Amino acid sequence: MKYMGSKARFAKHILPIILKDRQPRQSYIEPFAGGMNMIDKVDGIRIANDQHEELMAMWQALIYENWDPPKSVSEDEYKAIKYNQDDYPKHLVAYVGFNSFGGKWFAGYRRDKQGKRDYWAEHYRNITKQVPNLEGVILSCKSYTELEIPENSIVYCDPPYASTTKYRDSFDHDKFWEWCRQQSKLGHQVFISEYNAPEDFKCIWEKPAKTSFSWHVDNLPAKKSLERLFVYAD
Repeated sequence: MKYMGSKARFAKHILPIILKDRQPRQSYIEPFAGGMNMIDKVDGIRIANDQHEELMAMWQALIYENWDPPKSVSEDEYKAIKYNQDDYPKHLVAYVGFNSFGGKWFAGYRRDKQGKRDYWAEHYRNITKQVPNLEGVILSCKSYTELEIPENSIVYCDPPYASTTKYRDSFDHDKFWEWCRQQSKLGHQVFISEYNAPEDFKCIWEKPAKTSFSWHVDNLPAKKSLERLFVYAD
């Protein structure tokens, strides 16, 4: 699924590091599962959490209720749903809302490029292709701070990045890093994707990446940055 800040293109690099020492029956948890572009490549016990209600309603409908989403949505239908969200099922609102520019929530209708690219057909194929790989995943919809994490879990965090376009809800980055410290001290293996981190976190992987104008704070054409993976160093 196309999703703002998705790590789909980095999964082949990041997951071998995160799962290197995974033990049998060890839980893998994503507090910010979003578009499920990492967890759909992991097996075993998996918990996918995100506090975005509509998004998780969509995954629930797709994975466990056999919902077949629409293969196309007109611009008029898109606008009707955008401005009257309470009149539509949450799972449909999410399906439509995230097929916007940059995968950002209702950021604008994506028009086909003169018949060369059908964005709605692409959206449909991408999401329905993921569904079989998500069967059995435990879905959760709450704040990351409210998660009940099984003992000795692997926790992969892909939070809203600091100094980038804001997501729908505000995010306290200092509180998040303190939470990561506490979870690490409790014995969990905590990995965090970000551009930068506090001094008591160390970078264990990095790779140059282009940030798209559609979600970068500077609202400029694509520019390079360093995608990094951090762990608590203390």
